[in-house]
Amino acid sequence: MVEDNPADVLLAKETLEGSVIVSNLHAVSDGMEAMEFLRRENKHREAPRPGLILLDLNIPLKDGWELLSEIKNDDRLKRIPVVVLAASKIEADIQRAYGLHANCYIVKPVDFAKYAAVLRTIEHFWFAVARLPMRV
Repeated sequence: MVEDNPADVLLAKETLEGSVIVSNLHAVSDGMEAMEFLRRENKHREAPRPGLILLDLNIPLKDGWELLSEIKNDDRLKRIPVVVLAASKIEADIQRAYGLHANCYIVKPVDFAKYAAVLRTIEHFWFAVARLPMRV
């Protein structure tokens, strides 16, 4: 999860507590650290390869747009599904995300209960319904 709002990260962990993925939920708060995590660099040398990336677009140091583009242009990372979970409802942002090969775009609800429901739906779809490539 690439999210700079600690409350959203905490809610994600609490919502998914007891689920298959919560024990594997890792969060970073900016785009630079996200790339270090994905590339297993610096303090993230032992980081696991994620099966899914939840990406907020409004993050510091390297914004979500740059990060999405970099992930999808990297042969080692491009097969990891990226779910954009952003506040923007603007059609141009949605089009841009899919143009950069996001696998899904979800408008982040402001209501906590609805946000929790969205997280459970994401988990169910990506880990119970969709067939994902093996992690390498």
